[in-house]
This record gives sequence, C-alpha cells and structure tokens, in this order.
Amino acid sequence: MTFSTIQPRRFLPTIGLILAIGVSGVLHASEGEVPQILAAVDNAKWRAECSGCHMLYHPALLPERSWRKMMSGLDQHFGKQLKLNATAQKEITDFLVAHAAERSNSSRAQRIAKSTQADQIPLRITETAYFSLQHHDDIGAEVWQRPAVGGKANCKACHAEAEKGNFDEKAIRIPR
Repeated sequence: MTFSTIQPRRFLPTIGLILAIGVSGVLHASEGEVPQILAAVDNAKWRAECSGCHMLYHPALLPERSWRKMMSGLDQHFGKQLKLNATAQKEITDFLVAHAAERSNSSRAQRIAKSTQADQIPLRITETAYFSLQHHDDIGAEVWQRPAVGGKANCKACHAEAEKGNFDEKAIRIPR
C-alpha cells in the first residue's frame, strides 16, 4: 500500500484517540513503548542531607507510607542514627510524600504503587514486588555481588541516570 492509497476515514478514530490521550495527559503506555522516566524532582535539603551517604532515590520509587515510616525512624536508618532538626525532617518528608509513587503520573511509579499491598510498608525499593518482578529473572545472584555493581541498592551501577528517575530499559548497562 502506498501513501496515496490510504483512506483517511479509517485513521480518523485513531488520530482522535491519540489527541484525546495527549490532551488529557493520561498516557499509560505498556513497558517498552516509551521510556519510563520518572518526573524530574528536586529539593535542596533532600539533596544535601541524603546524598552524603547514598545515591538519591527518586521519591516515586516508594509509596507515601514507606517514606513517612522511614523519615519517622531516622534514629535507626538502616543501622545508622541520623540527626536532622525538626524543620529539615519535615521539609524532606513533605517532599518525599508529595512525589511518592501513588502521586506520580509515571506509569512506572503507578505500577510500583499498585504492586505494593496496602498493609505493606517497604523501606527498601528492593523489597517492592515491582523491583522483584523487574530484576528477579534477569539478574543472577553473581551480578549483584560484582564489585562494580555493589548490591541491589546501587541502582546507578546499571541505571546511570537513576538519580534523575531514568530507568529506561534501553539505557541499562550492567557492569562486568
């Protein structure tokens, strides 16, 4: 079929649907159709306080209840005792909650939120069903143990732009 033989009437409903989806902003493409980049977010206090010890985990990688619990238990933050003044703690908590998985428009974040049962409060991204689904079959235990990978918590070893929320499968590079 050449372009000149296409009948425009056959494509009008499809074009209308595409425009409606685009205008409404509700595009939930299936995995692999479009890059699954989480919305860019930033907060100076979050960046300053959290990046000193570990990579910045995008807030949309966990549900609101997880961030609330994590931020209320800073005296036992993964084996460390963190001290933040009340103002800084509230600012960071509010930021994380405002951009949590269930509040994000990203289809990836929505899948993270839906994969977490209402009674679950994962404190690690690696504890979410979504993480397990995305990494379990593809990544063997030996990969996590490679020095260049450094374990499951080091997202940016394979996802160079993890701190920016870019987990696009086309950009994954697993270190040797």
